[in-house]
Amino acid sequence: MLVRREQPLHSHLCLTRWSLSLLSRTPLRFHSPHRPRGPPRHRTPLAPSARAGWVPALTAAQRAGRGRRQAVPAAARRGAAPQSGGWGWGSGAALDMAAGGSSSGGAGEQRPYELVVFGASGFTGQFVVEEVARAASSGELRGALRWAVAGRSRTKLQEVLEQAAERLGKAALGPEVGVLLCDVGDPGSLAAMARQTRLVLNCVGPYRFFGEPVVKACVENGASCIDISGEPQFLEGMYLKYNEKAAEKGVYVIGSCGFDSIPADMGVLYTRDKLKGTLTAVESFLNVKSGPEGACIHDGTWKSAVYGLADQDNLKKLRKKIGYAPVPVVGAKLKRRGFVFYSQEFKQYAIPFMGSDVSVVKRSQRYLHTQLQETPVQYGAYVNIGGLSSVVKLMIAGILFLLLVKFSFGRKLLTKYPEFFSAGRFTKKGPTQKQMDETSFTMTFFGEGYSEGQNPANGKPNVKICTQVKGPEPGYVATPIAMVQAALALLEDTAYLPKQGGVYSPGAAFSKTKLIERLNSRGVEFSVISQPEV
Repeated sequence: MLVRREQPLHSHLCLTRWSLSLLSRTPLRFHSPHRPRGPPRHRTPLAPSARAGWVPALTAAQRAGRGRRQAVPAAARRGAAPQSGGWGWGSGAALDMAAGGSSSGGAGEQRPYELVVFGASGFTGQFVVEEVARAASSGELRGALRWAVAGRSRTKLQEVLEQAAERLGKAALGPEVGVLLCDVGDPGSLAAMARQTRLVLNCVGPYRFFGEPVVKACVENGASCIDISGEPQFLEGMYLKYNEKAAEKGVYVIGSCGFDSIPADMGVLYTRDKLKGTLTAVESFLNVKSGPEGACIHDGTWKSAVYGLADQDNLKKLRKKIGYAPVPVVGAKLKRRGFVFYSQEFKQYAIPFMGSDVSVVKRSQRYLHTQLQETPVQYGAYVNIGGLSSVVKLMIAGILFLLLVKFSFGRKLLTKYPEFFSAGRFTKKGPTQKQMDETSFTMTFFGEGYSEGQNPANGKPNVKICTQVKGPEPGYVATPIAMVQAALALLEDTAYLPKQGGVYSPGAAFSKTKLIERLNSRGVEFSVISQPEV
């Protein structure tokens, strides 16, 4: 499809993930639009039928036989029960609303699809489609998963479905898979898509430009929505604008459900749960390992870093407008590391991690403290970059990037020639399959706290624990896994979600669900490296 997709990354301070990749083969958050050159331009509207809510849908059987376009009946758009299948959830307004049904639609409302992948033919979207197809055919779900792909081009959506079937060793995907035509620039088509599903997996980015129309359509039409954004300004802006509306509708809007920032957010909660006592502080260190061909990232992440740095002052204004309640410090205060420091644990230099992890974890901890009265955990995130030569390269790259990003002409140069300014780390084609196969990540968590019976208000921490989250290539393998498993947790673990809808971080939404178990089963593994020691 031609809509921009993929997730950008936002840097708060003075370095970008590019500089990390340049030095240490550590591409951190890799999400990329097709051609994100600024705010969305005017698009040609869809046909009147689509604007009125008639979104053409084809089943897999029709696609195989090249059947004619078929519009979804009005009864289905209003929430009529599908012809067959469905998950054995039973009925009830709370259950329906938790899965994304409209609060005004009545108890037990049924929609044609459980989930829709929007932006399915984008660079990351194609991998999300494959992961959904794998989950649907695994036999581990409660019933047949009714799902669809959505975007502007039927031809490209069909190609993505055929590619997913081929990679799964199938002739074609089942007839329960639909095709919806919609455009991020056409609110009517987005609304029609949202009315047909309980949950939208939004893969269209940069989210700062294209994310809000999808959130708005989902909230207004009673569908939940998750994304893989690593942009704090977008994530927190959606909280400010739509948290109350989502709560009224009983739907969940959950951002950062990819490598940004499920490993970090759920990793902190996993560490807390494994410590026998009170966890008060955690530091994480990220390592990304690549093969002989190195690692490569789609250039959308590069563009997103440029946009984020150029607009970072607005994030401070946004947070003042939200008026967050301060998160109390329990126990000894976690000391901030230096800008560059030598890690004794890994015997190499490290720097603060410039992604969205810290802000996402803090939002989760704030929610868990204020709403569930749980002890808040302090968090610091770092990335290992290698030896002294890597430090020098990083400083040069960071200074050059910062000088250029401050000026309009410099930003144009950076976005027009990403391969040149990133030393080949960012390309318009993205990584090859071999590069992805040879890349993996490890995130190590060092936690400290107080043993059972010990008062955190008195004395220093007296217990430590080390845990780890490891998995395949972060951007286009681990991210689809995380996104799809988050979607399944939202659909199947409804009894363990927050009691009311709203705009949530992953840790706030999934802290009581089986998400970690689901991730473990798909190769994103959580484990204890060293048991708590007093």
